[in-house]
Amino acid sequence: MDSTLQLHNDLYPKVMPAGAFYAVSSNSPSASRKLLANILRADVKAKLTEERLREWAETDDTHTALSLLYRLQRLEFLYGEAIPSSQIVEVTSDVFEDILGQLSDSHRALLVDQNGFYFANVGFNHETAEEVANLASEAIRLSEKNNLLIKNNLNIYNTAVGICDPAGQSELTFFPLYIGKNKNILVTAGQPLLNSEAFVTLVRGLYLLDAEDVQSTKE
Repeated sequence: MDSTLQLHNDLYPKVMPAGAFYAVSSNSPSASRKLLANILRADVKAKLTEERLREWAETDDTHTALSLLYRLQRLEFLYGEAIPSSQIVEVTSDVFEDILGQLSDSHRALLVDQNGFYFANVGFNHETAEEVANLASEAIRLSEKNNLLIKNNLNIYNTAVGICDPAGQSELTFFPLYIGKNKNILVTAGQPLLNSEAFVTLVRGLYLLDAEDVQSTKE
């Protein structure tokens, strides 16, 4: 079957929420994460050509790139669409806060940087947001410190850390989002709503922010 793989013309790659989450949920390198990350970094109006696919997959072999794309489609991490529907948002606190409100059923969420400071907040007062941001940073640091125990001994491959009620329902959840060399933490109060286009838009915005940081460093 692999020998017959062909790329459909005139389609735009559409990353699904599961694909966006897989791309940023770990800093462990993989060919799949590399391809997804490069698509999420790209212009949403860039059509999926063989040349672009090889570039995004970071390979010179078209067959390897097509096989990887086919695998991600089978996992429902992405698909092709005739008209691009993804969005790239302007990176501002107000825009991020609007997106954050769609990622929690209680409309309370934070974006925290790798130093434990929040840079976008919806639903928390300032003092609480500062404390929760610090808690998120410490919780993820503890999880990363015990990474081998969690994955190798307990066979748990999720990187999020949560505080749950007795029924197991999430009350506060910390999701590390690894973007390039940076780590951000998404904090959601109540039930997370990450299976949405808003989450994909958030991830694209974080990639854009990372690109701007890289450019500023070079200058």
